[in-house]
Amino acid sequence: MQITEIIEQARREGRTRFAFELLPPLKGDGTAGVFSAIDPLMEFGPAYINVTYHREDVKYVERGNGLLEKRIVRRRPGTVGISAAIMKRYGVEAVPHLICGGLSRYDIEDALIDLDFLGVNNVLALRGDNLRGEHSFAPHPQGHAHACDLVAQIADMNAGIFVDGEVQPCHHSRFCIGVAGYPEKHAESPNPESDMLYLKRKVDAGASYIVTQMSFDNARIFDFIRRCREAGITVPVIPGIKPLSTKAHLTVLPQVFHVDLPQELVAEASGCPDNAAVREVGVRWAVRQVRELREAGIPVVHFYTMGKTDNVVKIIREAL
Repeated sequence: MQITEIIEQARREGRTRFAFELLPPLKGDGTAGVFSAIDPLMEFGPAYINVTYHREDVKYVERGNGLLEKRIVRRRPGTVGISAAIMKRYGVEAVPHLICGGLSRYDIEDALIDLDFLGVNNVLALRGDNLRGEHSFAPHPQGHAHACDLVAQIADMNAGIFVDGEVQPCHHSRFCIGVAGYPEKHAESPNPESDMLYLKRKVDAGASYIVTQMSFDNARIFDFIRRCREAGITVPVIPGIKPLSTKAHLTVLPQVFHVDLPQELVAEASGCPDNAAVREVGVRWAVRQVRELREAGIPVVHFYTMGKTDNVVKIIREAL
């Protein structure tokens, strides 16, 4: 089932469903860690499970002469395989991420063909992050610089148009394409208006729904949805939330994800004696968010779990 169909079904039934984002296991690890994170979530009937894609990383190794050697490594491969394994084991739709960073158009096409073979019909199209040490995003020489171009490639493949430009009289893929939206604007956008224009380009290129960056302030989420509609963006918007769980999050999340934390949340978490107490604060805050989103009739709420789901289970139980 396509994600847009899941959203519409939840809307018709007048209920809120939950989706979860997980990381593929580290290279060399098996599926046990992923499955143990998903198992407790199954009581809620997940709408879908996102599986992140991680581009290559840079590692510096000291050589015998005292110089550093730059090496390229991949620490979390396997997004395609993990997505198929999740669908086979749980019967839940998996949504693998596809990114521009580090991939050529041919690499992307090959991944899409594999996903289509495996019956994975939903993808989240992202530009991806800079390679470590890069001051700005550098696309693959044969790749895409912007997510809207990645969306267009996926939409073309749905129409039977491949990278070589030939239109094949063959089975057509049916990918439902999701994209990211930023209630507090993308870090590289000069202003919210410009950011909205880039988002509309992604939708115009073929995106069917939007998942927001994590936000700790529902007022920003609702305002973002309002601004989307004013800009002529009519596709569904899925709010993304993340439970605060450590004191380090107070500085790490704003630095890495460029999000603001409400002062009320910061003050309460800062006064906690340890991370266990911070985790409880994060649960209470997320429960309030989920309840408010449900009352507003939001059909799907997306959780950024970072592979830890025990607090998410508690949040949903308390919010329902």
